Amino acid sequence: MERIRVLVVEDCLTVRRRLCEVLNSDPEIEVVGEAADGGTAIELCRELRPDVVTLDMLLPVLSGLAVTEYIMAYFPTPTLIISSSTNRGDLFKTYDALAAGALDVLEKPDGEPDGVWEQKLLAMVKLISHIRVITHVRGRNRMAPKEVLPIESGSHRLVALGASTGGPAALLEILRSLPADFPLPILIVTHIGESFGGILADWFDGQCPLRVVCASDGEPLPAAGSARVILAPPGSHMVVSGNRIRLTREKERNSCRPSVDVLFQSLAVEFGPRVIAGLLTGMGRDGANGLLAIRRAGGWTFAQDEASSTIFGMPKEAILLGAAGRVLSLTQIVPALVELAGTGRTALPLTS
Repeated sequence: MERIRVLVVEDCLTVRRRLCEVLNSDPEIEVVGEAADGGTAIELCRELRPDVVTLDMLLPVLSGLAVTEYIMAYFPTPTLIISSSTNRGDLFKTYDALAAGALDVLEKPDGEPDGVWEQKLLAMVKLISHIRVITHVRGRNRMAPKEVLPIESGSHRLVALGASTGGPAALLEILRSLPADFPLPILIVTHIGESFGGILADWFDGQCPLRVVCASDGEPLPAAGSARVILAPPGSHMVVSGNRIRLTREKERNSCRPSVDVLFQSLAVEFGPRVIAGLLTGMGRDGANGLLAIRRAGGWTFAQDEASSTIFGMPKEAILLGAAGRVLSLTQIVPALVELAGTGRTALPLTS
């Protein structure tokens, strides 16, 4: 069995040695190169063509963001960000790197029991080594639908989206493509570590025409026509009850908190056919049952297609379950949302 070939990029010698030690301790993994700066990282990636790159964000010569952008443009490689940055500016750069094609982010070890962080690192490297990454010079196939169904628009109350691995990039593409006068509130659950999720809303807000905020317990659901985007905060489930947003610390669902299922199922009860809901790229099956509940309640549901998904896990589960009324590419999602929120009619693919 061929081992997973890893390039470790980290400017701190102590940390770099520790990463190499942990990775080489697994018989399925081999560290094939080390880089202490961004320029060397690019050269070694070009020369060695590793299966995975682990990447610090704060590097000499070229930043982790610049390295990510270059690698994804010229020789796309599954990339795991390993960072201890906690200030606002550095976290924004981490999200920029995820939008540029990095697959996931892991916080550097900080007081976890022996072996816990190391097992997370090994598991994440193994997972992303199997992901086929794409060249990030933007432009995707706009495939014409083979089967179409006219859909009524203008009668919906809100949009709900769920995402996991690859979610920040997909969500950014959707949110910054929506018009500033998009009339419906958008509720989002995405899976990302608590250390990195706290200012995700601020990162989106700085790049999107719509206002993006982190949810507050008890706040009213925005009225149609005064919409904004509301993200579930890390570590709390988000639901809608009595036209208000509620945050809970109930047990994890599908090993997730926040859980997409928890939000979607509350929306199926509260708004039924007035919900537009979709599952985007991500690993696992969180959101599939909730999306099915919305579809059964008469809501308009969709899943992101395989070709445009970083990981076709969550969307695939929804499709297999019969929860997704449509399967849309990333480029088809915004036109669909705009039509549904307006007063016209359009035609989009319908799944069985």
